[in-house]
Amino acid sequence: MYIFEFATLESTMVNPETARTAVGILGNVISVGLFMSPVPTFLRIIKKKDVEDFKPDPYIATILNCFLWVFYGMPFVHPHSMLVQTINGFGIFIEAIYISIFFIYSNWPKRRKILLWLLGEAVAFVAIVLGTLLAVHGTKKRTIIAGTFCVILNVIMYASPLTVMRMVIKTKSVKYMPFWLSMANLANGLTWMCYALIRIDPWVAVPNGLGAFFGILQLILYGVYYKTTNWDEEEKPQEVQIPGK
Repeated sequence: MYIFEFATLESTMVNPETARTAVGILGNVISVGLFMSPVPTFLRIIKKKDVEDFKPDPYIATILNCFLWVFYGMPFVHPHSMLVQTINGFGIFIEAIYISIFFIYSNWPKRRKILLWLLGEAVAFVAIVLGTLLAVHGTKKRTIIAGTFCVILNVIMYASPLTVMRMVIKTKSVKYMPFWLSMANLANGLTWMCYALIRIDPWVAVPNGLGAFFGILQLILYGVYYKTTNWDEEEKPQEVQIPGK
């Protein structure tokens, strides 16, 4: 009888890999929404046929980030990471569109800057890939090297939300820090952190833990400065980017 009950209980338990896959799919859905968040910015650029004061830097940095995470998720680097590859593959696609639109509607100095940055990123990415594959053998060591580069770039990219939070504190206004976007960033960070903890993956857990932490801070600032915000000012579309997962 006890054996039967134990077998029944065991059969009702959720398999860790199944749970990880479900969480990863949810993470993909949330991340797609975040990748699409700059669409209003680019619709404005297309409509005005001018990039105005918008900068290409976040999109150029994000596409390199996505390439690094796709490489990280390769079976010969970090096995069982297909869902990390799928979302970052989508990220490469959408960021390439953003950069192309920015390039089309920029003047030559800005276009030259974009080309030089992309060339530099291509050289750096190829060097990282070749160095990892040729100099290191075994997925554990390759995971450490690729994961380190991914985390470093992710941490650097968190300068963007820090800048926004500093602006909120300085202006005492949350006008340019949308509530639902902050919520989405928090949900995205928490989801991918849970994904990483199911099959212990510190390289995914650390940057997304930071993302969740910054999401919580943004929501706290939203609550503190909501009443002091002047909502009558014209709103400028946000250049919002997220670190790939």
